[in-house]
Amino acid sequence: MTEKIFNFLREQQPATPCLVVDLDVVRARYDALTEALPLAAVHYAVKANPAPEVISVLKEKGANFDVASRAEIDLCLSLGIEPERLSFGNTIKKARDIEHAYARGVRYFAFDSEAELEKIATRAPGAHVICRVLVSNKGADWPLSRKFGCSDEMAYDLLLKARDLGLVPTGVSFHVGSQQKNPEAWASAVEASSDLFRKLEGEGVTLTTINIGGGLPVRYTEEVSEVGTYTNAVMAAMTRNFGNFLPHMIVEPGRYLVGDAGIIQAEVVLVSKKAYEDDARWVYLDIGRFNGLAETEGEMIKYPIRSDMGSGADDMAEKGPVILAGPSCDSVDILYQKTPYELPVNLKSGDTVQIYATGAYTATYSSVGFNGFAPLKSYYV
Repeated sequence: MTEKIFNFLREQQPATPCLVVDLDVVRARYDALTEALPLAAVHYAVKANPAPEVISVLKEKGANFDVASRAEIDLCLSLGIEPERLSFGNTIKKARDIEHAYARGVRYFAFDSEAELEKIATRAPGAHVICRVLVSNKGADWPLSRKFGCSDEMAYDLLLKARDLGLVPTGVSFHVGSQQKNPEAWASAVEASSDLFRKLEGEGVTLTTINIGGGLPVRYTEEVSEVGTYTNAVMAAMTRNFGNFLPHMIVEPGRYLVGDAGIIQAEVVLVSKKAYEDDARWVYLDIGRFNGLAETEGEMIKYPIRSDMGSGADDMAEKGPVILAGPSCDSVDILYQKTPYELPVNLKSGDTVQIYATGAYTATYSSVGFNGFAPLKSYYV
């Protein structure tokens, strides 16, 4: 917990649940990434946390932005970000949204299918296009499905067709999975991408850009390597496969830039047992899967949870096993039942707990007041 967040919670005592984000952490993460990967242009994945405060900080730092919808485009433009700093990275777009983006000056579009390519050619003539390819997500805590990307063989044909449709085939992109802890995941994806560059060069199509996506991890309940471990693997693969003729590189961090910047404070609504002989208590919080903690689905993202606002008292308290659940009247609103968590044995209704590393994919997932519980309130300090 940073001093700024600690002081805010202590002095303001905001109603729970709430997310508090330290913008200085976002700035520091951006600096660390650009120092570790200076040859890459940073395109922040707006979906991770679209708060205007976060977008404005990254704008000032010189970031570009990966946008996935008309609303994200309009948000960035409303904050004074030039359209040439935006790339429409969603490969599933309505034709009218492509047209809207193009009319507002966006010229970079992602695709992974023939039908999408044809929509872009019709609604955004002459645009630069990047084809997203399928790569392995092994090693990621939050693997991506086959919803996005296409095979290398299909990408080859589609990039040739892009040229024939009057578009500018600019490069390829991939995503190795969110919270990816295996540095070699990027290395194998770069190697596969380089093959496409060489094959298309033989057909007179010179690609200029490789987008290595996001996936850089943050620390949850398990340690992760420093960012340099991952960027070194990326650069080793780039030089091994492209030699001295490196293409333009794009990296699309979301979680890495904002995850560690935020802490959610929540109230304990109830502590109970289901039977006298049970070892584990059920701890129900006023936040659950439907109002901010969607990434606990399948217990894939395991947030650190404490009950002492960082004072250290949590380490000294006697603890016992708990099952953590949210407040809604939905039986799947359980956060952690298989993953072992322990909290103080004297924990009771009305106490607060702090959920760490929650700056990404929390407030942004909490957009509908399911069951009457309001979307997650956020503060930026």
